[in-house]
Amino acid sequence: MHDFYFVLAGFFVGSVVGLTGVGGGSLMTPLLIFLLGVKPHMAVGTDLLFAAITKSGGTFSLWRQRLIPWRVVMHLSMGSIPGCLGTIYALNQVDLESSSVQSVITHTLGVALMLTAASLLYKVLKTKKPTDPQAPAPENPHPLESSVSISAQVALSAHSGPSEVESTQTKHPVWTILLGLVIGSMVTLTSVGAGAIGVSVLMILYPTLPLPRIVAADIAYAVPLTLVAGLGHASLGTVDWPLLLKLILGSLPGIWVGAHLLTRTPERIIRLALSVLLAWASVKLIFA
Repeated sequence: MHDFYFVLAGFFVGSVVGLTGVGGGSLMTPLLIFLLGVKPHMAVGTDLLFAAITKSGGTFSLWRQRLIPWRVVMHLSMGSIPGCLGTIYALNQVDLESSSVQSVITHTLGVALMLTAASLLYKVLKTKKPTDPQAPAPENPHPLESSVSISAQVALSAHSGPSEVESTQTKHPVWTILLGLVIGSMVTLTSVGAGAIGVSVLMILYPTLPLPRIVAADIAYAVPLTLVAGLGHASLGTVDWPLLLKLILGSLPGIWVGAHLLTRTPERIIRLALSVLLAWASVKLIFA
C-alpha cells in the first residue's frame, strides 16, 4: 500500500509542476517527510535526483525554443557547483543519522521553504491581471514546462527591448556567482532553493531580461546542480532508489495532466494555496 502512496505523491507533485511551473523540490521533500515518514536526509537525496530527471525534460524543451540565456547559466553554475561539492564534502564528514545533523537539515529546509513561500506570495500580489482560464493556449508539444513555454511565446513575441548580449549582462556578475554559491549549498542540503528564490533574485540582477528567459535560466542551471548534488548524496548512501522509481512513475502522468489543465485553472489561486502550504510546512520544520 505504501508503494501506491509514493506513486500518488509523484503524481501530485508532477501535476503541480505541469500546472504552475513551480519546482517540485519545495513540495516533494516536505511531503516525503511529513506524510510518508521518510527521514530528512533520505528525502533530500532522493528528491535531488528526482528533480534532475524531471527538470532535464523541461530544459530540453526550452533549449529547442532557444529561450535559455547560457551566459547567465554559466555564471550561476560557477557558484552553484562548487557550493554543492563543498556541502557534499561537509556532509561526508558528519554522521547523517545523528539528531544534531537531522536538526540542521530540517531547520535549514524550513527556512528555504519560508523564503519560497514568501517569493510565491510576492508574485501573486504583484500580478495585476490573472490569466484568463478560457484563453486558448499555444500548442506545447513538451508539457513538462508548459507554463514557462506558453508565457515565453507570448512575452518574446512582443519583446523589442535590449539585445541578447545587453539583456544577459549585469553590472554585478560576482553577485550572480555568489547567488549560485548560496543556492548550490542550500539545494544540496535541503533540495529546495533553485526555484522561486533564484528567479526573484535574478529579476533584480538582470532587470532587462524577459521573465521567461529568467525562468529558463533557473531551470537549466538546476539540472547539473541537482544531478551533481543527487549523485553526491548517492555516494553518501542517502538516495532511496526504489522510492525514486515510484516517484518518477507517478510524476510523468502527473506532469501531463497538469499541463493540460493549465488553461482551465486559476493559476493565482493555485500559487496562493501553495504559498500557504509551504509556509505551514516551514513553520512545522523550524519549530519542530
